[in-house]
Amino acid sequence: MAFKPVAPSIDIREESGVRTLHFGSDWIQGAMRIARPWNLELEYTKEMMASLLLREESRFPRKVLLIGLGAASLTKYLYRNFPLAKLTVVEIEPAVVLAARQFFKLPEDPKRLNIVIADGVEYVTLNDKSWDLILVDGFDSEARPGGLDTVSFYLMCRSRLSSNGIMAVNLLGRSRGYKASVERIHSAFDGRALSFPSCDSGNVIAFAAAGDEISIDLDDLKEQAAALKENTGLNLLPTLTRLEQAQTCKGGVLEL
Repeated sequence: MAFKPVAPSIDIREESGVRTLHFGSDWIQGAMRIARPWNLELEYTKEMMASLLLREESRFPRKVLLIGLGAASLTKYLYRNFPLAKLTVVEIEPAVVLAARQFFKLPEDPKRLNIVIADGVEYVTLNDKSWDLILVDGFDSEARPGGLDTVSFYLMCRSRLSSNGIMAVNLLGRSRGYKASVERIHSAFDGRALSFPSCDSGNVIAFAAAGDEISIDLDDLKEQAAALKENTGLNLLPTLTRLEQAQTCKGGVLEL
């Protein structure tokens, strides 16, 4: 099923109980299972939430910056499951916000959810606020991140993270340039970055950290993942299994 376009470049489609967002192409920019609108549908969005396992503080995260709204999947998951967190979402295209409200159940709650229509690079550069978690998931209709994938932008994100902040970035794993993107993140964070193995969709999620060093035994990560599954329904255990199989964590310890 296809809906009347929200804007010339934005299409909403529906098939097998899943509603998807498109920017004038078949490439899926976001998805929602209609029967479970608060759940994360796309694999890469689940993997971006592995960032929640990297800090054990009960107050993490309290302040979150999301760059790129899409179908609001990450926004809704955090809004629903972390009621003490305040979310700021930066989206460059106003029609995307309208589509998220009309078709993807984006909540309206100015006290906890601040939607900003702006360029993500400019917003981070001009804003002196700090965040516990920065999630970068912004692309144009041709799957190009533009200025969101530069050393200068990643350096600026690093400067905007709180003392124990985490940044997670969605990279297109089938793109020739994703390894260069990982290198840019490594450079900006002085090597304190890692990328999870490509998931089924071809996306690669990169994480980078500021503040105290992270050193977590994989068994402890699995315990945290089990608790997250019980509390929110999100199952990250398969992600940790792939991480373990990729031998990314030397000696069974994730260090960042």
